[in-house]
Amino acid sequence: MTKRILSGMQPTNQLHLGNYLGALRNWVKLQDQGDFETLFCVVDLHAITTPYDKDKLKQSTREIAAAYIAAGVDPEKSVLFAQSSVPAHSQLMWLLATMTQMGKLSRMTQFKDKAGKNKEKAGLGLYSYPVLMAADILIYKATHVPVGDDQRQHLELAREIVGTFNHRYGENYFPEPESVVLAEGARIMSLRDGAEKMSKSAQSDMTRINLTDDADLIAKKIKKAKTDAEVLPEKFADLDTRLEAKNLVTIYGALTDKTGDEVLSMFAGKTFSEFKPALVDVAVDHLSPISLRMNELLSDTDQIDAYLRRGAERANAIAQPHIDEVMNMMGFWR
Repeated sequence: MTKRILSGMQPTNQLHLGNYLGALRNWVKLQDQGDFETLFCVVDLHAITTPYDKDKLKQSTREIAAAYIAAGVDPEKSVLFAQSSVPAHSQLMWLLATMTQMGKLSRMTQFKDKAGKNKEKAGLGLYSYPVLMAADILIYKATHVPVGDDQRQHLELAREIVGTFNHRYGENYFPEPESVVLAEGARIMSLRDGAEKMSKSAQSDMTRINLTDDADLIAKKIKKAKTDAEVLPEKFADLDTRLEAKNLVTIYGALTDKTGDEVLSMFAGKTFSEFKPALVDVAVDHLSPISLRMNELLSDTDQIDAYLRRGAERANAIAQPHIDEVMNMMGFWR
């Protein structure tokens, strides 16, 4: 069986440094290792499970695709496409929904978090989001999925759905997808609050470094990042109670492939007025090529669209035979 990886991000707001260090950089490593067939999609169907701006959805999809490519996803090596351009995602989602227990969906913590106190007003799409995620994975018979902590529960549900389907129809048709074990990624926090993750939905743009930010804006955000008046210590563990300081050291380490202790061996005893310029240099050197490439791609949407169309053709070529086989197994007239 082909070892195949599938992953994706929603086209909601701009991708930032945390997305790059936590996911995109690892995707590129998986692609370049050559151990897996890699598929990366822009999950635009998931993006409409909560209120969204329909006039921005198409361009937002292009922006996420551009970020993938700028970060190193190669449309020749990987299948790059928009989720909605492969109808089999939605088809399989409905078929799987008929055998997914409501009790299991009700226990999904992400639904509880997003719906909050308005569960009765939440849409069915938000409630059934994990079933669509399972369909995203299974329509390609993906064997491995790189997931963060917030998606592990959904992956486990996908594995349970596989068990139900295979048992009901008497065939080990779908493989149980496994989570990809990656080197622990850096947990990047807000530049204004070290207790909050860097987020593309945060109200202030100064809380994050966007992948489209130019060198001047990157420098401005780092210089204005919240810190404290103390000097940097010798041990990274000593920053556990200094969250903003820890975050900036973490960013430096992630961008230079150094541990926190290795970073502090260079800067122990120095103030942030000395450390921040060094961090600016590292961040600009690492991110400017990504920003430049991304903005080049966005200036020529025909190129992005061509990549997405070609990726959709390749994705459909994998997905369509699977949906045909599933419907035959389930007894539909064909």
